[in-house]
Amino acid sequence: MSSLFYFIKESLVGFTRNLSTTLGSIITIFLSLLIIGVFLMGGVVVGNVVASVEDEVSITAYLADKASEAEVVSLENYVKGLDGVSSVEYTSKEQALTNFKESMSSNPDIIEQMGNDNPLPASLTIQLSEPERVADVAKQIEKSEAFTSICDNKEDPGESLKYGQKTVEKLFSVTSSIRNVGVAIIALLIFIALVFINNTIRLAILSRRKEISIMRLVGASNGFIRGPFLMEAILHAVIGSVLAIGVVELLRRFALPQLSSALAWLPLTVSGHTMLVIYVGLLAAGLVIALLGSAFAMRRYLKA
Repeated sequence: MSSLFYFIKESLVGFTRNLSTTLGSIITIFLSLLIIGVFLMGGVVVGNVVASVEDEVSITAYLADKASEAEVVSLENYVKGLDGVSSVEYTSKEQALTNFKESMSSNPDIIEQMGNDNPLPASLTIQLSEPERVADVAKQIEKSEAFTSICDNKEDPGESLKYGQKTVEKLFSVTSSIRNVGVAIIALLIFIALVFINNTIRLAILSRRKEISIMRLVGASNGFIRGPFLMEAILHAVIGSVLAIGVVELLRRFALPQLSSALAWLPLTVSGHTMLVIYVGLLAAGLVIALLGSAFAMRRYLKA
């Protein structure tokens, strides 16, 4: 216990002895963890948005007016058996017209121009349990005889399938790019923090090299010599992590609700449990960065 108090006292002495480098170390950890925290919180928000968009990814298969009930049921059964399909819903011509009129209730002129005609075809709306397989599922439907025999465009069955292929492909491409860029930035920030901690501890060791030499002469162990430097690194990490967590929490409490109210149609929320996990992760990351940085410095400047 006396050794622990000694380590704490010496780490505080080192903290004030090299104040400029100490502040630089803390600020580096703070900024690195702050950006990481913002990226993680943003990643959760983007994940929620992507999930909500993916839930809306569906395939609409338009059917010919002459398609019999038996043929429609056969196609439904075929589609339900495909991997990645969660549900299939049939919409008749009459229901399609009703839905269209409801969506165009604010434009009665368009409805009047239609008169008594109903140009809208019956359709199947196919919801997916695995949205990323939308293109594969669409191709399987397009090639099936159950669909080509009753689709509303027999010359080009692919035109009877609508699922916003370009939009879906762009969505998955963008989300993949965001994840990759986020991982690269986080890795770069961790590396910068490691280098700065390494330099801070190295300077602390050099400033106390005479004292370390005397401690060696009187028989102090390597662990006893390393203790204050490790404690100092931990102190830097805790302060930097707490500052980063505090700023991220302020952003969650004040900035995120304003953004959510401005974009009310998007699920821009993060649960308290998720944020707690992020905060614990930031604190752990700060400690790991500090301990690794100090370990590298001591391995080089303190003989084993």
